[in-house]
Amino acid sequence: MQSVQRWFNRAFQGLWRSPDFRRLWTSLTITAFGAQITNLALPLTAALLLQATPFQMGVLVALETLPFALVSLHAGVLLDRVRKLPIVIAADLGRGIALLAIPVAAFTHVLSIEILYAVGFLCGVQNVVGGAAYQVLLAQLAGRKRLVEANAKITLGETSSALIGPGIAGLLIQALTAPFAIVLDALTFFTSALMLRRVEARKDVIHMTNRGSVWAEIHEGLLLVWRSRTLFALALVAGLWQVLHHMQIAVLILFATRELGLSAGSIGVAYMFGGVGCVIAAANAERLSNRFGVGSIIVYGLLLTAFGWQAFGLVSGPPWAATLALGLAMLVFDFGAVLYGINYLALRQAITPDRLLGRMTATMRFCTVAAAPLGSLIGGALATGIGLRATLLVVGALGLALAIGAMTSS
Repeated sequence: MQSVQRWFNRAFQGLWRSPDFRRLWTSLTITAFGAQITNLALPLTAALLLQATPFQMGVLVALETLPFALVSLHAGVLLDRVRKLPIVIAADLGRGIALLAIPVAAFTHVLSIEILYAVGFLCGVQNVVGGAAYQVLLAQLAGRKRLVEANAKITLGETSSALIGPGIAGLLIQALTAPFAIVLDALTFFTSALMLRRVEARKDVIHMTNRGSVWAEIHEGLLLVWRSRTLFALALVAGLWQVLHHMQIAVLILFATRELGLSAGSIGVAYMFGGVGCVIAAANAERLSNRFGVGSIIVYGLLLTAFGWQAFGLVSGPPWAATLALGLAMLVFDFGAVLYGINYLALRQAITPDRLLGRMTATMRFCTVAAAPLGSLIGGALATGIGLRATLLVVGALGLALAIGAMTSS
């Protein structure tokens, strides 16, 4: 009995002892599980059911990220003026309602690529506002000394969902078809909203300072990033990385279904390999950061994502071999991406004053993701011109150049 108690105490240390953190962690984990379904079902609906072209796929991905350019700066000002928890709950409800439009349209036989565009855009708006609020709320709950621990634990929950979610998503898509599988994702957002109503979040307070105009506060957030050498460097590298990442996102599902001939179930299995990489990275992120330093891990993570991109374009062979090769490439990519993301978030949160966390988060999201729609459009257009495989190889080569540039300048 004492040995069991000792194991329990070791396993549930630190932030696990905070009820608010546990509820926030559970909320993010279940919505991450649901997102695994939509991450597969939405592009598969476009590619298989609606026979979307590479450029239409690029437009779909672009519209999902366009809100970062349109509303993220205003969202940052909003978050510094209000409590974050109600914003998170409203965003969860909004995303759930938007996602339900897809199965309803499919059931009534009116589903079109334009409806997918609208849902992708609306979910993107909720992601911009709600996602930024989540990050600020997490930083407030954890405290500055536990930012790496908090981000690692949150990512561990999300990546655990990535481990089992794609396989279940693939089975659901094959059994129910892609549009109807999205119902489960909508339900996870409704469940999350109900769960978050029990969070107390005593540190989620409004900072009462002299308020200027919205544009003045947006300008203050931009100046914060511009004047900080660290934040500016992080924004520049992350922005270029996001362009390449969205070039890849726009074509990878089409490449898997049309050139490799993989089914939804096989793609789900390949994505599960990526989940393994995510879990391994999240479980070891804090230890690796303590040993090698946050900056070094950021660079190493970038390099691993570049290797993963390059490997995507080299996948070939019969379906079973292609599934295995694609899965191993995803394992490498996701391992690097999670290591990079955890340390990137922790570093930028650690060097920013509390009163500016909302604006910093939104400004960094604007700077890093505003150009992502362009990447999606470039990816779709490039695939139309030179083919899906060649586009992935171009992304891999540019990713290696970015990682080497970050390594030499750090």
